[in-house]
Amino acid sequence: MTSPTFGTDLRAFLRFVRRPRLTPRVVGRGGGSGWWRDWYPNVSFGRMLAWVALLWFVNLFVLAPLALSAAESSGAQHRMDPDNIPWLMAVLWAPLAEEMLFRYSLRYPRAILWVIPVMAIVVFSGPSWLSIAAFLLVLALLVALKMRGLASHDEALSWHLRRLYVQWFPWVFHLSVLTFAFVHLNNFKLNGTPWWMFPVMVLPQWMTGLVLAWMRVRSGIGTSMLMHMMFNGGPLLLIWLMLMGK
Repeated sequence: MTSPTFGTDLRAFLRFVRRPRLTPRVVGRGGGSGWWRDWYPNVSFGRMLAWVALLWFVNLFVLAPLALSAAESSGAQHRMDPDNIPWLMAVLWAPLAEEMLFRYSLRYPRAILWVIPVMAIVVFSGPSWLSIAAFLLVLALLVALKMRGLASHDEALSWHLRRLYVQWFPWVFHLSVLTFAFVHLNNFKLNGTPWWMFPVMVLPQWMTGLVLAWMRVRSGIGTSMLMHMMFNGGPLLLIWLMLMGK
């Protein structure tokens, strides 16, 4: 079967954003348990790179200038120190932890009640031996529940609750994206910035969150994690090369 073109993917993404739905999943995911398949990338590396490149372009030339202009005009300052780039946190830790917090439960709503609270503590605590242990414990519990046939599948919900979740899914989807975006206000020292400037300052994270959440719902948590790593790694690599060239 011929894989869809990038243009077809882009149109599917725009339709999805207007009306988020749990179906359909990506074509060609293969056989076996859907829960296990959820954990490895189901999209070709080239297609993921194309999406990441589009996000880099839109953010670099459109959204980031708007966000930085809004921050500067309101007195906010970005916290990142180019001379002290947190490579492991940005490229490995943040993608893994943030995807589990903001996007894992989109397909497994029963996990909302315990995965999100634990992962919120993990994310806001930052990388430490305790938070890494908590992250690994969540993964171990998910595997154990799956092995015992008690995984938090959306199919495991009662018919009434599943129907209710499907009905409210567009709101859940966009709320998860907005929450992901606004959490990144922590990247700034706000210095009394008026609240109405906040949405402009997180436009890049909002756009990135839309694509990652769509990929998570459509292709799996493994795909969104890997794309998140690629997205964070590219700009940091560029900054590093610029610093090395000085």
